[in-house]
Amino acid sequence: MMGHSFELSIGLASHAAWRVTVLGPLAWLGLLLSALAVHAQPSRPTLPLEDRTNGHHTLAVLNEFFPAALACVVHIEDSQGKTVCAATIVDGDGYVLMKASELPELKHMHVKLVNGRAAGLREIRRDSRMDLLLAQAIGVTGLKAANFGGTRSLAHGQWLCSGSGKNRALRIGIVSANRRRVPGLGAALGVRMDEKQSKNGKGVRIVSIATDSPAEAAGLMAEDVIVAIGDERVEQFKRVHEIVSKRQPGEVVEVRYLREGKTLASRVRLASRTKVLQNWEGEDFANGGISLRTDNFPDVLQHDLPLVPADMGGPLFMLDGSVVGINIARVDRVTTFALPTEAFWAEVRQWIDFDRQPPKAQSVNVD
Repeated sequence: MMGHSFELSIGLASHAAWRVTVLGPLAWLGLLLSALAVHAQPSRPTLPLEDRTNGHHTLAVLNEFFPAALACVVHIEDSQGKTVCAATIVDGDGYVLMKASELPELKHMHVKLVNGRAAGLREIRRDSRMDLLLAQAIGVTGLKAANFGGTRSLAHGQWLCSGSGKNRALRIGIVSANRRRVPGLGAALGVRMDEKQSKNGKGVRIVSIATDSPAEAAGLMAEDVIVAIGDERVEQFKRVHEIVSKRQPGEVVEVRYLREGKTLASRVRLASRTKVLQNWEGEDFANGGISLRTDNFPDVLQHDLPLVPADMGGPLFMLDGSVVGINIARVDRVTTFALPTEAFWAEVRQWIDFDRQPPKAQSVNVD
């Protein structure tokens, strides 16, 4: 039955007229149900800010369990005190392991220890195959070394843990893919080049520069003309590609180029071609950066811990406190690669032993 409306005049002192709407039974029922639905609808729960990352209460439990484990995490800083990467203590006598491509040279770097003390670094071994660098904190002993364990039992969804940032804040996540080898496509500058021969036959013109690329960081610009890479002059874009792709990401090359008639030179630290291609338009898939080298690893564990490139080189833990790998590459927003213990630890121990007891020089009889 539909509702009806009519005007009812009631004589009052003000002689006002009231308009009254009379509703039918079905209309009244609809209004009543609507009101009940509004009051019965529960409010949407919201998480407090501290629980919107790994979860405040979960991390609180782990923070009580991991202080001893996190004591093996240190950070490498430049001369201005900026953190370049993390490092893992692998021997109490100051031996630390880190990501090599983040540190083309150590002479202006120092290690920041857990107690706040800083120490210089002595480079011992650089391994491009695994992107690892072994160094020693000068004059430092009595450090807490990582307790390395095996990884063969790790499976999809298993919890893992690592430290992030100078304060070594705990981050947790899971094994997110199969353990595997990651092939590489070589290094890249991050430039698009003119495929045509230049009019004067000298150099290769840059058409555009990739956002967040080695070329951009080094100050190269569109319309610059590359005339040499290292000691080799270049006249074709294919030759530029050949020279650069054979290099390792993280290597530094000198690029000479022409700009408005002047010859200039820049030192360019190369990145993985996969990184440059993935982030060409500046999407920044990692929401905090992508490592310079993201591929060409013999064996990796893949996990989803929320880390940044400066956390690479730090240890990856199981929840029993054992170290199962070294974080080696931040690949995108949800992907980090770690080198599993079995891929490097036996070799690293040999490097340390060799450094402690180098071969003695053989005596030679001189007439």
